[in-house]
Amino acid sequence: MKSMFHQSRRSVPSLNVASMPDLIFTVLFFFMIVTHMRSDEVKVRLQVPEGVEVQKLANKQSVVNIYIGREGEKKGRSKGGRWAVQLNGNIVNPDDIPALIEHIRGGLSAENQARLTVSLRVDRQAPMGLVSEVKRNLQQAYALKINYNATEIKK
Repeated sequence: MKSMFHQSRRSVPSLNVASMPDLIFTVLFFFMIVTHMRSDEVKVRLQVPEGVEVQKLANKQSVVNIYIGREGEKKGRSKGGRWAVQLNGNIVNPDDIPALIEHIRGGLSAENQARLTVSLRVDRQAPMGLVSEVKRNLQQAYALKINYNATEIKK
């Protein structure tokens, strides 16, 4: 009867973690390769308008950024400098926008071409004539989805 209540002394086998660093570095390299981080160096000075109902863009892979502001350093004098248009990191002439948009569209997948969105980040003092000219050139390039950037007012 003693054998029925006899408890066996089994130990839990230890976990072999020798391959754990290899697995961690493989996952790390995967995310480093897959992640696409695009950041434009803003070459124009901006005072972005503020808004109450601000929404974020969902798919940033198909977004083309256009900045309209005064040319020059970001910091410094708030007045002076000529108005400039920057498209994805380069100061451009507004008349060149249709050709540049077509070039950008050519490098996108078919799915992202359909979702192409232009994000306008315009200084609050920018002349409306320049903004209208940029919008007219976007219309010529059939870039009809336009998003206006603003900073959210903290309540």
